[in-house]
Amino acid sequence: MTSPPAALPAVMLPAHGVGSREDLPLPFDLLLIGAGLALAISFVALGVLWKQPRLRRTDGRLLPPALALALDSPFVRGVFAVLSLALTAWVLVSLVFGKDDANNPVPYVVYVWLWVGLGLLSMVLGPIWRVLNPVRYLHRGLLALARVSPDFSLVPYRLGYWPAALGLFAFTWLELIAPDNATLPVLRVAILGFLLVSVMLAMVFGRDYFATGDPFEAWSGLYGSLSPLGRREDGRWVLRTPLHGPNELAPRPGLLATTSVMLGGTAYDGFSGETWWYTFTQSSDVPRVWETLALVALCLLVPAMLWVAAAVSAALAKVPVRGLATAFAPSLIPIAAGYLVAHYWSLFVFEGVNGLARLSDPLGTGADWLGTAGVHPWHALIAPGLVATIQVVSIVTGHLLGVVVAHERAVTLFPRRVAVTGQVPLLVLMVVYTVGGLTLLFSH
Repeated sequence: MTSPPAALPAVMLPAHGVGSREDLPLPFDLLLIGAGLALAISFVALGVLWKQPRLRRTDGRLLPPALALALDSPFVRGVFAVLSLALTAWVLVSLVFGKDDANNPVPYVVYVWLWVGLGLLSMVLGPIWRVLNPVRYLHRGLLALARVSPDFSLVPYRLGYWPAALGLFAFTWLELIAPDNATLPVLRVAILGFLLVSVMLAMVFGRDYFATGDPFEAWSGLYGSLSPLGRREDGRWVLRTPLHGPNELAPRPGLLATTSVMLGGTAYDGFSGETWWYTFTQSSDVPRVWETLALVALCLLVPAMLWVAAAVSAALAKVPVRGLATAFAPSLIPIAAGYLVAHYWSLFVFEGVNGLARLSDPLGTGADWLGTAGVHPWHALIAPGLVATIQVVSIVTGHLLGVVVAHERAVTLFPRRVAVTGQVPLLVLMVVYTVGGLTLLFSH
């Protein structure tokens, strides 16, 4: 069993998984072999049956007109915006005036709802944070007060995903490494600093900054690309496969860095629970330094491995290597999604409910303003056997989807006669990711 995330209060017992090797339906060695074979078989099948690009922007089954109208309705979007702003104000009251103890809801909202819940919700509904983001409304309100056009900017935005990559890395460090990160003084500094930096960047670059530069919009947007809800080329709402969204992502600056932080940060969360690593860091005089170095190393290892695989693929396919790793970066998104579900399922279904209970008493006075103080998690959702099964299925499924996305990119970018051969290094990389992910989850 892995240890609880450092960011959450000590009372939060279920962490990133309560499954163990004993809870698996198969022996662990057979599971690794089976996962590797599944990837290899899917690769061979794709090579035989999928010889040219198939994922088109015109694909998808149209949604019923009433549902499509509701999704685009200004009223519906306004309701979600009001709810988001109301929740933000409620949490800020608890942040500023609440008691600094384990019953304060702010850590639950920040580390469980915003981080894990937003990713999971985006996988279902798409990039929902574009509608919910309170910083967007703060920026819009400030421009309205100043009687400035909503399109105002000092310089055009050309940084791509780079601000998001740095912001997500900072949040990952805060969640997993920073000392006293569930206390109100630390959270006040972190949240105020985030708001100031975000508003400043939005004022400089305009609202174009949010879509790819804002860490949580990028987080929601990239995971949201896996949603079955999407727009086809003519702008109409459709149901489609989770492969279409990642395939449509443009290789913008910082995309590889952002997906690497998404994957590397979750990998570090699993790695940090290793007994030998925990013993080493806690016996050191500078544990935070070692932990930070390990987080940086894993976030750099992900793009380094992808770049090496892409370089070998480029040599086999006789195509330029420049930009190839970024072109294949979307194939990391379903893998990161699988890791997110595997690591944080038990945390979300258990502590997400506990957070709702604590949210009813933002000032710590024993009140029940929302009527949710009595809600309790359903323990059946964190039964070890169920969690172990969810972990295995989510990781293997994420890698299988990653293989398909990489294959679609390969048959698009590589000459047809060498498209399959050129993918072999990427397949090897996927197998390494799969074995590594399962090993980190079930190392105990």
